Amino acid sequence: MLESYLTGLIVCGGIIVAIGAQNAYVLSQAIRREHHWWSAGLCMAADVTLFTLGMFGVSAALMAMPQALEILRWLGVVFLGWLAIQAFVRVGRGRVALEAGEVTKRSLKGVLFTTLAVTLLNPQVYLDTLLLIPAVGAQQEDTATFVAGASSASILWFGLLAWSGSALAPVLSRPMAWRVIDGIIGLMMAAIAVHLAVNSGL
Repeated sequence: MLESYLTGLIVCGGIIVAIGAQNAYVLSQAIRREHHWWSAGLCMAADVTLFTLGMFGVSAALMAMPQALEILRWLGVVFLGWLAIQAFVRVGRGRVALEAGEVTKRSLKGVLFTTLAVTLLNPQVYLDTLLLIPAVGAQQEDTATFVAGASSASILWFGLLAWSGSALAPVLSRPMAWRVIDGIIGLMMAAIAVHLAVNSGL
């Protein structure tokens, strides 16, 4: 059981860290201290749900509907491109412009919607959580313990992002630091969008 748990923790931890769009968004919300624990919690819940569904055979249904992944791919390209443009606009405007007035403050509903979109509009998420992870889990002695390990990896990682981003906010909230952070986020979102656009087979 312990081996299955550790396998789920390590394998899924590596996959979660590699899904850049989610990480960049949660970290940016944490640094802003803008509903960041809600955003991180939604990512955790989505991962746990997808891990569980994957182990119960949803992967087979996904394989039977490749057109669904193709639609998600292009929706993801558009949405990530839009997030990249927003980040680059913030680089130009700077932190002062972002803090000027309540209009710039996003609602909880808006943050949750964007978190959900960043999570669910990336086809790589489905390939990882519904195909790759179940393939590894099926080889384990205890699949339930494997899923528990995978879920733990998500909870630990997004909890760390939310906490560390918020804790470092006083240091990272300087105007120049914000420009650098938003520039990196913009480049990351744009790179992922381009990757999705040119790699149809993923």
